[in-house]
Amino acid sequence: MSQTPHDPAGTTHQFQNFANQAQPQKSGPSVGLIVGIVAAVAVVAILVVALTMI
Repeated sequence: MSQTPHDPAGTTHQFQNFANQAQPQKSGPSVGLIVGIVAAVAVVAILVVALTMI
């Protein structure tokens, strides 16, 4: 039974190519970041209104 030689350098290069292509860079902020900022501003606005009514 013949075995194919195992080349760890080849698999490392293949993995690095896969990792570089797997996550394309997005331009601009993510939707989650925008939603978080809007929620934080809303909470601060509610607190300001609540404190001014006291």
